[in-house]
Amino acid sequence: FYYDNTSITSIYTASTKKVKKLLPHPAMNPIEMFPGRCMVAFTAFEYRKTDIDPYNEFSIAFLIAFDRVQVPGLTALWQMARRCFTAYVWKLPVTTEIARFGGVELYGYPKFLADISFERSKEWIECRLAEKGESILNLKGKVLPTTRGKITRFVTYSITEGIPVTANVVVDPVEFAQSRDHEASILDLGGKHPMASTLKEIQLSAGPVMYQYSPVIEAVLFGGKNLMDG
Repeated sequence: FYYDNTSITSIYTASTKKVKKLLPHPAMNPIEMFPGRCMVAFTAFEYRKTDIDPYNEFSIAFLIAFDRVQVPGLTALWQMARRCFTAYVWKLPVTTEIARFGGVELYGYPKFLADISFERSKEWIECRLAEKGESILNLKGKVLPTTRGKITRFVTYSITEGIPVTANVVVDPVEFAQSRDHEASILDLGGKHPMASTLKEIQLSAGPVMYQYSPVIEAVLFGGKNLMDG
């Protein structure tokens, strides 16, 4: 259980062809905004109160349709209408060992220890992600006026020993705002870190197609399911 948290999310488009090469299972089909351009979600989490103590986390996920055909534009709209999104979690760095160990052992999440810090001003919130002193990326988003958001479900996919594992995350955005302004957030990729290099290769869009600001959220992560067992 995650009782008191903040998150910012920026969704960019990327080359479907290049992202497909990063997906570890043939049943994972990138969801496209339009033909040739799929969607990548960058989310920074500040978990202030959880069942495993406070920690920070950064998710890089590719929106996918698992074992089904996606229709450019329509699949994304359908998921938005249902408030249920499916995604392959590509990288999930965290700041504490208990968060890393539990995520890897129970869910097969690609977690590793990293430096994840937040800075705030009246107009912006910024998350900096680095590993062993080497910058990976900075994600900066506008502080927006918020309202009560709607409960949303995320179905995450990961791989453990070659087997797909899925888990449900239910999020209650107590304070929420969304913007399609391309200048609402800024993503700066680091220098020579392998993650930053890979992200540069997938041809990310110049700006985000959607930005979400949630200064107060609650969430529940449910147990994982091995898809080999049906």
